[in-house]
Amino acid sequence: MERTAPTAAILGIGTAVPDARLDQEETARRLAEALGDRSDAARWARRIFRQCGVQTRYTCEPNLLEAPSGCRYFPTAGRAGAPTTAERMRTYKRNAVPLALQAAGQALADSETDAADITHLITVSCTGQFLPGLDAALAAEMGLAPDVIRIPLNFLGCAAGLKAAALSRRIAAGAPAAKVLVVCVELCTLHIQPSAEREALFAASFFGDGASACVVGSAEPRTRSSFRLVEDRSVLLPDSAGEMVWEIGDYGYELYLSPDIPKRIGRTVPAAAEPLLRGGKQPALWAVHPGGRGIVETLGDAFGLTAEQTRPSLDVLRRFGNMSSATILFVLSEMKRELEARGSGPDDGIALAFGPGLTVEMLTFAYRPAAAGPKRQPAASLRHA
Repeated sequence: MERTAPTAAILGIGTAVPDARLDQEETARRLAEALGDRSDAARWARRIFRQCGVQTRYTCEPNLLEAPSGCRYFPTAGRAGAPTTAERMRTYKRNAVPLALQAAGQALADSETDAADITHLITVSCTGQFLPGLDAALAAEMGLAPDVIRIPLNFLGCAAGLKAAALSRRIAAGAPAAKVLVVCVELCTLHIQPSAEREALFAASFFGDGASACVVGSAEPRTRSSFRLVEDRSVLLPDSAGEMVWEIGDYGYELYLSPDIPKRIGRTVPAAAEPLLRGGKQPALWAVHPGGRGIVETLGDAFGLTAEQTRPSLDVLRRFGNMSSATILFVLSEMKRELEARGSGPDDGIALAFGPGLTVEMLTFAYRPAAAGPKRQPAASLRHA
């Protein structure tokens, strides 16, 4: 798969989630109670919560753990009692920066990089907005250089985390001295809608809050393991604009996800990935963005993947839900932890993520274990739910 030696690598990864945990079974029970006499909606909610592949996820909004009568995001509140978009944005601003700082600090430590050495900062989010933005806040809080190059990627959906990694690859490949810090933070649960409509209940069933970060720089031999970044590709699938719609409403962002998305991805992604795979032997490592269990399983069938190859994606989905753009780095972090724990040798991989458009982001990589030198302790496991 690899034609030329990669010149950039993910040198370190960090992840963070809020303290409040949503248990899927308990949340489904409370939501069904909130739906009251709308028995069809309650039954459908229980079914979709049970089938989506999530057991736990995290939220920055403690009100989502309240009893149905006191939860402003549940249908019992109705539109009049639900948090407005302005309220949700204040909650986003209050929580996004500390969570992003936690993930960024871990990435710097994992990569053995000083904040002063960061030359580029790419911030990613689609679940909140404020100005001065996340990029300016992080630069000030972390003590980055005043002239650090800041690149915000806003409102691009679930695929944006992988797009940021691909952009950082190009930056580092063109400037060997560059150190790019990518920080993704998504507070998806802030946009749960107080609605009994199936689209709203589906969106409420599997999204969670989280932040992730990585440092990308020169792929010179290192004493720490890394993912060397080989080649990236972005494809806008035809006739798919209406499959994933994310609009700003009076009560947060309103999301529509077509039930046909997994089938459409299964039909089109193999051909879209072919220019990267080039008809050769498939890579052993697969980091598939878990936009839902159906997407991971459909791609597993399309590419003939084993349960072991899809397990990192499904495990992240089970423990954290879909955290939009932040999720793909959770998957890579889990993969890296396992590879280090097993003492695995070099191997090739591909990462895939999907967003509105429909957009498919693809990035091939090569795992390289730690070079000879001081023995490294295994990377810390993701927070266990």
